[in-house]
Amino acid sequence: MAIVSLLQRALEPLVRTGSLTLRFAGGRQIELGDGTGRRVAIRFTDRWAPWALLLDPDLQTGELFTDGRLVVEGGTIYDFLHLVMRHSAETDPSSSAAALDRLRTGWRRWTGGNNRQRARRNVAHHYDLDDRLYALFLDPEWQYSCAYFENPGMSLAEAQRAKMRHVAGKLSLTGGERVLDIGCGWGGLACYLAQVAGAGAVLGVTLSDEQIARARDRILARRLTGRVEVALRDFRDVDGTFDRIVSVGMFEHVGRAGYDDFFRTCRNRLASDGVMLLHTIGVSDAPSLTNPWITKHVFPGGHLPALSEILPAIERAGLMVTDIEVLRLHYAETLRAWREAFMARRASAAALYDERFCRLWEYYLSMSETAFRCEGVVVFQIQLARRIDALPITRGYMAASESALRAGDVESVDRRQAQAH
Repeated sequence: MAIVSLLQRALEPLVRTGSLTLRFAGGRQIELGDGTGRRVAIRFTDRWAPWALLLDPDLQTGELFTDGRLVVEGGTIYDFLHLVMRHSAETDPSSSAAALDRLRTGWRRWTGGNNRQRARRNVAHHYDLDDRLYALFLDPEWQYSCAYFENPGMSLAEAQRAKMRHVAGKLSLTGGERVLDIGCGWGGLACYLAQVAGAGAVLGVTLSDEQIARARDRILARRLTGRVEVALRDFRDVDGTFDRIVSVGMFEHVGRAGYDDFFRTCRNRLASDGVMLLHTIGVSDAPSLTNPWITKHVFPGGHLPALSEILPAIERAGLMVTDIEVLRLHYAETLRAWREAFMARRASAAALYDERFCRLWEYYLSMSETAFRCEGVVVFQIQLARRIDALPITRGYMAASESALRAGDVESVDRRQAQAH
C-alpha cells in the first residue's frame, strides 16, 4: 500500500522518540519512534483517512478526529499531537504542507478583514454557546484567557487572580480612573478593576449576547451598578475618552486587515496622559498562518500576530510602546487545566451537545496546548501610551501595585463570601 510507506516517511522525522502505532483500515500496522514512553496508538477507520492526513495535516488531523475517522486507541489525542509536534520546528520548509500553508497565508492577506457584521457573527460562533459549557472548565471569575502562574503549584483560580493583578499593575491605576475594557467577556476583569484595583468607572464592551447577560448578573451580585457597565457594542462604536484602556484576549479576533483601525480607535479614545494594555496571543517568530482548523471550526476570522505585524500598526496610530512582556508557557498551563477539567466533566458537555462536539472541543484544547508547548505560540502584553511621561520611568511601580493588590484580593474574596452568607 503506497499510503502506508508515504505516511511512514512523512512521520518518521517527527516521531524520533516515543512510541506511535498507526493502524490502517486494511489491516496494516506500522510502528514509529524509539519505543520509549507511553505508547500512543491511532486507527484510521477508512482507506481515505490517511491520505487526507498526509495531504493536509494542519486541517485534516482535527477533521478526522472530530468525525471519528481517526480513532485514538492508546493514549489521548493530546498525547498524539504532542508526539508528532514536538519536533515540528525542524520540518522541511519545502514540504507540501509548508507550501500549502504559504498559499493559505497569501489568501488570508486578502480575506482577513472583519467588518462589524462579520465580527459579530464570528464572536457568536464561539462565545454564544451555552454558558453551562464554559462553567465546566473555567475558574470562578470566568477568565477565558491566559492565566499567570507566578508561583509553582498555583491553582487555575489563583493564577487567574494573579493575571488580573498583573494586568492592573501595568495599567498603573491610582484611583478613580475611567477604564474601557475592549472584549470584556463575562465581566470578571471589569469588576476586578473597580472592586479591587480602584478604577472609578469601567465600561466593558463585547459582541456576545451570552457574555453580556452573565456580566450584568455579576455586576449586580457584586453591587457594582453605577461603577461597572457592560454594553453589546463594537469597539469602533464607543464614544468618549478614557484614562485607561485594556484589552485581554480580544485582539486575536480583529484580523490582520483590522490592526490599523483597532489602534487608531484606541488612540482616539485614550486620554492624552492615558495608558493602555494589550494582552494577546501571538507567535514568537515570523508572521505565519493561523491554524486552518482553528479558524474554520473554533475562531473564524482570527489571526495570531507576530510582533512585526503589531508594532507597525501601533506606530502608524501615533501610540508609543512603553513596555512589552512575553508570557511563555503560561497559556500551556492554562489550557492543561481547562483540558483536564473539561475531560473530567465530558459527560456533562455531551449532555449539552453531543459526542462529536466533545471530540471537537477535546481536539481544540489539546491542539492549542500543544501549540504553546511546541510551536512558539506565546502571549504578548504590550503597554502603550500617548505621552512619553505618562508612566514612571522604572518598572518598580508594577511590582508595588501587584503587591498592594494581592492584599486587596484577600479582602475582596472575604467580603464576597460574607455577602453570600
